[in-house]
Amino acid sequence: MTPSELKNSILQLAIQGKLVPQLPDEGTGDELYRKIQSEKQALIKAGKIKKEKPLPEISDDEKPFDIPESWRWVRTENVISLLSGQDLPPTKYNSVNQGIPYITGASNFAKDDLIINRWTPNAQAIAHAGDLLLTCKGTVGKTFILNISEVHIARQIMALTPIIIDTDFLKYFIESQIKSLQSMAKSMIPGIERANILNLPLPLPPLAEQKRIVAKIEELLPLVDRYAEAWNRLEALNKRFPDDLKKSLFQLAIQGKLVPQLPDEGTGEELYRKIQSEKQALIKAGKIKKEKPLPEIADDEKPFDIPESWRWVRLGDIAFIQSSKRVFEKDYVSDGIPFFRSKEIGDLCRGEQIKTQLFITREHYERLKEEYGVPQKGDILITSVGTIGNTWLCDGREFYYKDGNITQICSSKLFYSKYVQLFINSPLFFSQAKATVAGTAYSALTIIKLKQMLLPLPPLAEQKRIVAKLEEILPLCERLK
Repeated sequence: MTPSELKNSILQLAIQGKLVPQLPDEGTGDELYRKIQSEKQALIKAGKIKKEKPLPEISDDEKPFDIPESWRWVRTENVISLLSGQDLPPTKYNSVNQGIPYITGASNFAKDDLIINRWTPNAQAIAHAGDLLLTCKGTVGKTFILNISEVHIARQIMALTPIIIDTDFLKYFIESQIKSLQSMAKSMIPGIERANILNLPLPLPPLAEQKRIVAKIEELLPLVDRYAEAWNRLEALNKRFPDDLKKSLFQLAIQGKLVPQLPDEGTGEELYRKIQSEKQALIKAGKIKKEKPLPEIADDEKPFDIPESWRWVRLGDIAFIQSSKRVFEKDYVSDGIPFFRSKEIGDLCRGEQIKTQLFITREHYERLKEEYGVPQKGDILITSVGTIGNTWLCDGREFYYKDGNITQICSSKLFYSKYVQLFINSPLFFSQAKATVAGTAYSALTIIKLKQMLLPLPPLAEQKRIVAKLEEILPLCERLK
């Protein structure tokens, strides 16, 4: 049960006479009704309220539930005087605290007070202290018991003046009817009319019982507030749980705890030596440039233990990492080869349609391809400025991407790109990225910093088994959302 449902349930019990016991010495609703009618006629005769057109008696099929024998069904019109608000043109009000306060809607209702920023010397629709204010257009159903001497109300507000009934009881009754009142809105802008309020069947208890009902409600509402706090914490936890579970799975995966290690698959050390041998061959063949050696990994840098068959490496030791060549806005065309920025990589990362399509010409793309090369299937693109860590695994389509904001991790037959992408989605990556950009003017993960990141390296076959296990489990996390 939501906090709102719990509060509504309490209010419903209250207006059904089930929240407090009935006491015979408190009289009856029928006796109170006769007093109210006598008072109402006196007020009409004195010109203090207007006479309303009599409404028909409440039929049995209008009564939504049974009430105690000591209560009486009445129409709300029988126990209140209703004032509709009137809008004032800007020339008729000011903001310098001269005249009567002028309120226009729900934005003026704070929890225990009114927010007043307009005043008028031309007040006509005047509500008085003790009236129940009800927003009736736009934001429908907000209530406030007026606690200052008088205000002018705009047409978005009604003022209900109770006649020998408890104002708080009336307030809680109206709040219990809000959903029903909102369903009566007839226009494009939600709103309720005078007749919607005046025609409401109201269960009328004796006045003393009304006060006891109000006291019981106000005893229970702080408990509802505490329940709401716990509910909201639980809702936040439930909302985070699938993502937190995914993070835990990624972390378990790179700690070697998601699948068993198999001796016949070799070791991370053997794989690392193969990668270094391949790298030297590519340098010798002139296919990649020789780079400055990365620092050795000290024991105190290693954030956790990994299986004996694995090896800690720096990402730049196993992968060639680069960015693109500069493409200027003047190079964009209306059609051609897609051009991706961080926004588009974010869309692709989330599996969404690209929201903004940018293109460069085929000729421009072919020139870049010939001179510098373009991303290949299996390469990883990672956003490196602003929102860091969105990744997309290139799927073989033709495209180019923005330099600086996106970094390219080139694929290799000696490591599994999906495992490196898994690492980038792990808490280990994000903790290193956060430490890297801490204290800088803006969030940016440079190629140098990315190369220096620590990565736990399993054998190639185990990398593939880890990814397969994750791909089996992750859809279950999505079903939890």
